[in-house]
Amino acid sequence: MTKIDIISGFLGAGKTTLIKKLLLEAFAGEQVVLIENEFGEIGIDGGFLKESGIEIREMNSGCICCFLVGDFGKSLREVVDTYHPDRILIEPSGVGKLSDVIKAVRDVQDEIGAKLNSFTTVADVTKCRIYRKNFGEFFSNQIEYAGAVILSRTDKAKPEKIEESVALLRELNDKAPFITTPIAQLPGKKILETMEESRSLEEELLSEIVCPECGHHHEDRECCSHGHGHHHADEVFTSWGRETIHTYTKEQISDILKSLEEDGSYGNILRAKGMVAGTDSEWIYFDMVPGEHEVRTGAPEYTGRICVIGAEIKEEKLAELFGIV
Repeated sequence: MTKIDIISGFLGAGKTTLIKKLLLEAFAGEQVVLIENEFGEIGIDGGFLKESGIEIREMNSGCICCFLVGDFGKSLREVVDTYHPDRILIEPSGVGKLSDVIKAVRDVQDEIGAKLNSFTTVADVTKCRIYRKNFGEFFSNQIEYAGAVILSRTDKAKPEKIEESVALLRELNDKAPFITTPIAQLPGKKILETMEESRSLEEELLSEIVCPECGHHHEDRECCSHGHGHHHADEVFTSWGRETIHTYTKEQISDILKSLEEDGSYGNILRAKGMVAGTDSEWIYFDMVPGEHEVRTGAPEYTGRICVIGAEIKEEKLAELFGIV
């Protein structure tokens, strides 16, 4: 079955860099067809594609809206029948609606033996506010319908600008993972994994929590019965989680975890887990259960993530402890 991935975003957002990285690192060894429908320019250099062994089909017929009316299904079927690719990468025009492209693929995927695999939007972190103002619904739609949002230029922007843009985009999409780590620092496979599916830290930790009454794990917050009704893990425990671009030292994280272990004013903390950027460019991973904690270095993550689970937890105090406003 051919996988179809859509990479959307306004012109100049950084789609080209992302696509090159995916082609070289995540899709290596796969038969890939790239379908472009750029508005007035070809995003990917033909020479690069030829060297990578990528078939390119350019549809420079104006905006994506025109392209979607009529021959989209026919074009996709033609690509599948001719090349039998493992994957089709669609880079639509920067001025179209992502929801239209998603619908167009879903309408034809079954009959052509393909499956929509991911739909991602790349947004320039330095231009989010102005684009939202100037392009209105077109920009908002690309963020709102994205399965993942990749912020480009985070290596050049000031932390305050990144935080402002993330807050603005979160108003439009509070579910999708936001990749804030510069994509040059992430392996292509990690980026693809985040685009395809990302299990939240909260889900991960809740599945590990043991029910205090029966000793069973509550996978995905499933019920368990103890002869006096049912309860869910999320009725017994609450969670506090944040995505953050804040940087820490190992010592700071260790001190934070000690505070969670020893100071009851944060609540009855059962677990804390996360991965955050270190001040020395390394990434810090941490894990805490009552009585012990571990702090180590690890591979770069798509953004800093922190999750704390417990009973009667004090969210404002936790935010203050981790230095997150």
